[in-house]
Amino acid sequence: MPELYQFGMVGLGTMGRSLSLNVADHGYSVIGLATSEEKAASFANLAEGRKLTGVCGPESFIGMLEKPRIIMILVPAGDPVDAVIAELSPWMEPGDFFIEGGNSHYTDTERRLAQLAAKGLGFIGIGVSGGEEGARHGPSMMAGGTLESYSRVQPILEAVAAKFDGDPCVGLLGKGGAGHYVKMVHNGIEYALMQLIAEVYDLLHRGLGMTNAEIADQFEEWTAGPFGGFLTQITSDVLRMRDEGGQDLVDLVLDKAKQKGTGKWTSQDAFDLGIPIPTIDAAVSARQLSGMKDQRVANEHALGTLVKLDGPSFLKSKDMITTALHQSFVIAYAQGISLLEAAGIEHGMDIDVAQSAKVWRAGCIIRSALLEPIRAVVASKQAGQSLLVAEEFRDLFGVHEESLPEMCALMIELDIPGPATFSSLAYWTGMRTARLPANLIQAQRDYFGAHTYERIDRPGTFHSEWGPN
Repeated sequence: MPELYQFGMVGLGTMGRSLSLNVADHGYSVIGLATSEEKAASFANLAEGRKLTGVCGPESFIGMLEKPRIIMILVPAGDPVDAVIAELSPWMEPGDFFIEGGNSHYTDTERRLAQLAAKGLGFIGIGVSGGEEGARHGPSMMAGGTLESYSRVQPILEAVAAKFDGDPCVGLLGKGGAGHYVKMVHNGIEYALMQLIAEVYDLLHRGLGMTNAEIADQFEEWTAGPFGGFLTQITSDVLRMRDEGGQDLVDLVLDKAKQKGTGKWTSQDAFDLGIPIPTIDAAVSARQLSGMKDQRVANEHALGTLVKLDGPSFLKSKDMITTALHQSFVIAYAQGISLLEAAGIEHGMDIDVAQSAKVWRAGCIIRSALLEPIRAVVASKQAGQSLLVAEEFRDLFGVHEESLPEMCALMIELDIPGPATFSSLAYWTGMRTARLPANLIQAQRDYFGAHTYERIDRPGTFHSEWGPN
């Protein structure tokens, strides 16, 4: 009789290895499914006193797991996940269980859940955030599915998750594909925060002439402040890094940002639901624009750039820029929260938005000092109320309402593109404007397409003949 293991891992790349070691560190025995004997041995060599091994072949892998079996899949999203399920499920028995922890689209998660339920196999989709370091020492994990299914794996997940004041940053966030939906929105917010940081870096570096070391010091200061977190800290680290020749490494990195698609998915679903998330949308577009390197170089050569005026010193602008970045961060989170609220209803996933913010407080890429106050606001605010009008942020947007417009004006003056920053301002301005010019758009639509319109002075639907008499 072979020795049996409590937890199976499929996908022994960086994330799979790191999470396996995390699980083993917490007293669970782990077996990994490898694609070759060499890789199985390499995985087993990581044990170092832990109960951890690797094996080849689905039959051997399944046969060495305790029943009912728990198997986590950490392979690239899409067809590779389906291939793993197709390979393993014939060897599995009713009651056995899959955890899928990649960046899968939530609709794929719901399809797999239904297909496996028909075979008597359990399945939950979990969004895992935190990168290699998080997986190894404590990620943030976002689960979707039934309470019965989640309860099966809850002790393991809570053991390995990041902790915030002792609370594990993992939870059941809703039905079906809710876990992967929340992770998708997490990544959309991540796109926005990274782009906002990049735009402020550009303003400080090219616009105001600060050195990378000076900007690193400022991001270090922001990290210790009310909106600081993982992304501000790593920005400071990146800006301090030198290459082997002594140059600032960031200056040698090609300015073409890649993406895996989760930001785009966030924008696409928000469009389908009619929820505005312009800061996130702008961040996705900015990455696409960065990819047009050859065209940008040719255009600058042909057209040149604006003659830059001398901007104010950073010391004179520091409070304004600090507050504007703070405001933009809150706006990015607010857009993601509004999308989660709408999706929970429209997609029938009953997303627990406050719990989502709670599991983001530690371990994940978008963790920051803002998330505990955001969690508190979401837990207490009325349905449909914007995060931006909460008492906790009243001074930020009321007393300092001029900061974000002033930073946008400075970026325009210094010819610094700021799509996410500008979009944040447009969102905030639009959200506090009682009457927008959409009345004109509705009149135009009725003029050329007889699409009708509503009036502010009486109920009903109307059509007019708008052309010259």
